[in-house]
Amino acid sequence: MTTTLAKIDPNFALANVTDPLDWYDMADLPTEGQGWPGETPGRYGRLPERFKSLAREPVWHLGQMSAGLAIRFVTDSTDICVSWDITGPALAMNHMPATGMSGIDLYVRSGGRWRWAGITRPDGNEGNRTFTQWLLQGASAQKREYMMYLPLYNSVSGVRVGVRPGSHFAPAAPRPQGQDVPMCFYGTSILQGGCASRPGMAYPAIISRYLDLPHINLGFSGNAKMEPDMAKLLAELDPCVFVLDPLPNNTKDEIIERGRNLVETIRKARPDTPIVMVENIIYQQGHIVGARYDRYTSSNKAWLAIYDQLILEGDQNLYYIPCTDLLGDDDEGTVDGTHATDLGFYRMAQAITPYLQSILGR
Repeated sequence: MTTTLAKIDPNFALANVTDPLDWYDMADLPTEGQGWPGETPGRYGRLPERFKSLAREPVWHLGQMSAGLAIRFVTDSTDICVSWDITGPALAMNHMPATGMSGIDLYVRSGGRWRWAGITRPDGNEGNRTFTQWLLQGASAQKREYMMYLPLYNSVSGVRVGVRPGSHFAPAAPRPQGQDVPMCFYGTSILQGGCASRPGMAYPAIISRYLDLPHINLGFSGNAKMEPDMAKLLAELDPCVFVLDPLPNNTKDEIIERGRNLVETIRKARPDTPIVMVENIIYQQGHIVGARYDRYTSSNKAWLAIYDQLILEGDQNLYYIPCTDLLGDDDEGTVDGTHATDLGFYRMAQAITPYLQSILGR
């Protein structure tokens, strides 16, 4: 008979949810992080239905994943449970855990900042892909504002929150004016959140908590190709800042071909909105594998040339973040030399946040 790790170490075990609870459908609450609310085919998608005919199939598929989406609520319940429906066939990847790819992550506003509070652990034992797990147990009975992040690399068709019977439960108050306009991030698998251990550890989410601003995560794993139709779609949004981080999905030639159009299309629609161009990360094997070094350095050279030219032409609201500090200098920030660990995402957020603080005056 096989002995499970949960029998050896109870900290690995999941507590069954058998208690009666008051349940609330999160479809009745606002969802932060959607650029086109009410236009997505599913409640928790990221792209509007009308874009389906213009998008490449991989982009459309990835756009149904709930990366960056969050739901805020207030409750005084001592215990919080969540039930959620996953529509994708896989819960984890060979280098990304189910907690990040398919899990629900909970934060609480405490002491004037967002602090981590709980995580689910989808275990693959429920064939219908509906999971019901505790997010938090044993908290003191006090009204608190919570923020619940949805999975980074899976599609979600429904989310319900359960609290102790008779507990207060309500949507969180709208963010104050000036803190209600989101940041928009466009980029690759790294930006989408691969390979964070929890949804809240994707670098746009970390920055969002640092600045206490909502954010829109438009990361498309392997497919941030800067297509003209995508550029036009991005230009429909009216965020407080655009952060463009697509280089790992584009060669030097593709950047030369499409990069300027991406920036100019957004600028034409949003003449006063800051646009931030982020360099390609330093691939961690670049110091011994010449092709990896050439790949990111040639991409960054092409990207910088576009930035320099646009600055010369008079764009006064364009900013540039070099790759130097994005992952640190010890080669410890990734899973596979490209995709970040939580440490890598923390470092990216630490590197990018000061630029945004200065740009946004926060």
